[in-house]
Amino acid sequence: MGRRARERRRPQRQERGGGGGGEQAGWSGGYPEIVKENALFERYYREQAVVPAAEWDAFMAALREPLPATLRITGYKSHAREVRHCLKDRFFAELRGLRVDGQEVEMPQPLSWYPEELAWHTNLSRKILRKSPQLEKFHQFLVSETECGNISRQEAVSMIPPLLLNVNPHHKILDMCAAPGSKTAQLIEMLHADMNDPFPKGFVIANDVDNKRCYLLVHQAKRLNSPCIMVVNHDASSIPNLQIDVDGKKEVLFYDRILCDVPCSGDGTMRKNIDVWKKWTTQNSLQLHGLQLRIATRGVEQLAEGGRMVYSTCSLNPIENEAVIAALLEKSQGALELADVSSELPGLKRMPGITKWKVMLKDGQWFEEWKDVPLNRQTQIRPTMFPVKDEEKLKAMNLERCLRILPHHQNTGGFFVAVLIKKSPMPWNKRQPKVHQKLPQRTEDAEVTTTNADDGSEDTAEEPTLAENEESKKMQESQNSDTEQSKKGGVCGPPPSKKMKMFGFKEDPFVFLPEDDPLFEPIQKFYALDPSFPKMNLLTRTQEGKKRQLYMVSKELRNVLLNNSEKMKVINTGIKVWSRNSDGEQFGCAFRLAQEGIYTLYPFIHARIINVCIEDVKILLTQENPFLSKFSSETQKKVKDMAMGSIVLKYDPDPEKPDELQCPIVLCGWQGKTSLRAFVPKNERLHYLRMMGVEVFKAKRKEEESEGKTEEEGQYGAAQTEEGMDVEDKEHDLVTKMEAEIGEESSHSPVESSAMEVENKIEDLGQFSKNNNNHVSQESKDSDTNDVKD
Repeated sequence: MGRRARERRRPQRQERGGGGGGEQAGWSGGYPEIVKENALFERYYREQAVVPAAEWDAFMAALREPLPATLRITGYKSHAREVRHCLKDRFFAELRGLRVDGQEVEMPQPLSWYPEELAWHTNLSRKILRKSPQLEKFHQFLVSETECGNISRQEAVSMIPPLLLNVNPHHKILDMCAAPGSKTAQLIEMLHADMNDPFPKGFVIANDVDNKRCYLLVHQAKRLNSPCIMVVNHDASSIPNLQIDVDGKKEVLFYDRILCDVPCSGDGTMRKNIDVWKKWTTQNSLQLHGLQLRIATRGVEQLAEGGRMVYSTCSLNPIENEAVIAALLEKSQGALELADVSSELPGLKRMPGITKWKVMLKDGQWFEEWKDVPLNRQTQIRPTMFPVKDEEKLKAMNLERCLRILPHHQNTGGFFVAVLIKKSPMPWNKRQPKVHQKLPQRTEDAEVTTTNADDGSEDTAEEPTLAENEESKKMQESQNSDTEQSKKGGVCGPPPSKKMKMFGFKEDPFVFLPEDDPLFEPIQKFYALDPSFPKMNLLTRTQEGKKRQLYMVSKELRNVLLNNSEKMKVINTGIKVWSRNSDGEQFGCAFRLAQEGIYTLYPFIHARIINVCIEDVKILLTQENPFLSKFSSETQKKVKDMAMGSIVLKYDPDPEKPDELQCPIVLCGWQGKTSLRAFVPKNERLHYLRMMGVEVFKAKRKEEESEGKTEEEGQYGAAQTEEGMDVEDKEHDLVTKMEAEIGEESSHSPVESSAMEVENKIEDLGQFSKNNNNHVSQESKDSDTNDVKD
């Protein structure tokens, strides 16, 4: 901005600020505080009776109060108890009696209904946490542990849907509208409940319609270092049927658990998204109802018999909640039922679902039945928005089994949850007449039956119509050769041309290592890998040139990838287990271990393991490149006869020393001629040091001032060239910025306000990709995708 422009703007700012007071006063007076009043909102919900009349004042008072901060400790990692111990005994103890801005800080309390005291809430707002010097140490702890994946800052009510899914490690799970990923993280934790099993049989496929937000989802999921997560980019209302190979036979993939956390108007989030107060209207719910019903319908189509789907919103509006569930139950003709979860999550205060409601237009006009809606309004209001009039049908639906969480009951946001069980195939998915089954068999198309993983019963899948069969047949003939060739080479994606439109970044293919690849033999010898090591699950993201990174997925996700590359846009999957190191070739292996995948690899490694004591661990984590002479004599003896190169450093706790760290630690390291060092990311170093009782606050500040090097930049004292299209490298800076601005639960934000914020992030991301010579296709979205979802 030029000098003249600044001079023209200065009087405008002073005028806006009320005259005197200069520029600073102008800015402070330009943004009046939002008044937390909305007469239409109060009239609407009073009439719908979603809140008992006697509790109305308490309900409205709670909505006007700021939402307490909540955090969740990652439950599947072996050191979750250590993190909880550190929080309770060190950081929470320091908050006792503390006053900030004249207000006494309440002691954080565990959420009574969350298992094992792994979720906590406090009255500290984000603003206070960031700005108060007394809380700087606590704030840095939260930021650092969140980056490591040990803590997730997540709204309390958002934690409910994954808990009600009752996930087991063998379950195949679909998260339909997953970004930004806090609920997805919970699902991954549940898959890894048994820490002794590095490859659980289940997996999570996390989907989101917004290509840009998929990278935020990747960033969240990557913190948990799981080989059982895949991020895909599809419209949830038309997410394709996938197929898997079962004993040489193609079968449709049905999911044991589905999380259907749909886009919504977000009026349950008024305590944190205060723009809802001035922008709330019934129009948002009327516009979203159809999309929500389509997504839920697609979800139950892909659910296995006996499977469980959780439908949830952070809206209080029955049009987005009970109306969607009632419409779904009615069209299912008995194939679905609402589960009674009243005995689950004891301690959680809840209200039953409602059975009577009305529909209101944004001008305040009410309608009780579909027949009352005039013709010119029938595009805005649909029959499925009204409650069922048949009393017997209504009673059979058991809508009271839905859960409504009200803000004033336990100081949370508003939320709605319904748990659906699939008893039989959906009526429109049942087997078609035999005439439709006499079409030529297509090896790449989905079979019409699949065996349920739990009980061996058969599910029937949707049979294509004749027109669809002909179209698919033509497309199949033109693409069969390319697809088969790709699969023989273990290459998955990108999909063949003309198969589907591609938006956003062009993703690198997923190339599985052939069984006879000469790359693997020196790795196997160097680390003495167990014969049971699943080398077929190793993949790279490049088809040409040197393979710089090796990733690993579970056997089940490999099956999904190989059989669906032409149907599916995969954004990211797998964890990094080895990285190329040019210095390593002279020592017998060109690949060093990566910390990201060490807990997955460790059970298969039988060589190059050094057991270290806790004092050695402290040296490794606090010194950049310590000489061998600084370590214990036992460690020096073990290292003496070992060749230079990548190593595993293992700490096992001593149960006879309860004051020491009581969880095992596995670190990647490098043995030089005269030194021994650990290759661990900065935040992970700080995490382990905190768990051992080492003060890291000053060290962290010092590191930030010097803007320390990243893990890859400093590991060998020489610059290493990383794989160009690695997703987390490509997106890290912008994703971090988006995460900071959007927040850990930007989901369900009000449609108008948050859509604009996300679009701004999208513009920034588009510019970023352009500057880095990434190919970005022109993106077209329908009106539904402008609705913001978490």
